[in-house]
Amino acid sequence: MKVISVIGYKNTGKTTLVTRLVQELSKLGRVGTAKMMLDHRLDDPNTDTGKHFDSGADMVTAVTNSELVSIQRDPSIEKAIDALADAGMDFAVVEGAKDSPIAKIVLGYMDEDVQNVVAKLPARSDWDLDEVVELIKEQPDHVTLDLLIKQIKETPGIEKVGGIGSFTGIVRVDNEDFRTSQLEFESYEKAADASIRKIREEIMQQEGIIDVLIHHKVGSIMPLEDIVYIVVAAGHRQQLFAALAETLERVKSEVPIWKKEITVDGNFWVHDHA
Repeated sequence: MKVISVIGYKNTGKTTLVTRLVQELSKLGRVGTAKMMLDHRLDDPNTDTGKHFDSGADMVTAVTNSELVSIQRDPSIEKAIDALADAGMDFAVVEGAKDSPIAKIVLGYMDEDVQNVVAKLPARSDWDLDEVVELIKEQPDHVTLDLLIKQIKETPGIEKVGGIGSFTGIVRVDNEDFRTSQLEFESYEKAADASIRKIREEIMQQEGIIDVLIHHKVGSIMPLEDIVYIVVAAGHRQQLFAALAETLERVKSEVPIWKKEITVDGNFWVHDHA
């Protein structure tokens, strides 16, 4: 899923640009949006859902004839983006979230230090949407396990699948001799992508294997956060488990991704790739 945020001061045209981008991106795939509304409460405490929430429910879901709305505690833009990816969106457009690491389009002048700005556009203008859409398509993919499973269920030949198996690698904290506080992964992006494609294509040639999806994150990853996803669809479980194990071992040994352990006692590079 490609993610972009539109930020700017009041009356710069943020909502206008978001709605126009939704219209254009909807021609290419499924689009979800998120809007930062930090000073608002969406569920009135006098409504039934508000009373449910205030009584201590961790999550309240309201269902109407045309809408499904979920209200959760401990909100964050990261959770919102994960939810959009889990729902199978191809694009996510965020209005606001200037303090997040998301790639951003800035409308008008901003006198704040904002990270990961990929474009600056005039406020309330006749923007070149084709150019903006191409910029969004160039952004890195935001991937969740649920998104990969949704994608693999849409693969041609799914009628022959008897099982879908997945592996999720996470950041292990207790490593017997040391405790990990953070991992950093670096890669040669083109070489890593080519290696992953090669592994996928070769595993898919095995008997009974219908599809294989692989995603390995790079950058800084915190304890217990996800590192790598592998999803395999196969006709039979014996084929599935063997292919899943082989894919994992090949990703670890063949893909040029390097891991740096950040521990309480110091940092060091781990020589096996994953």
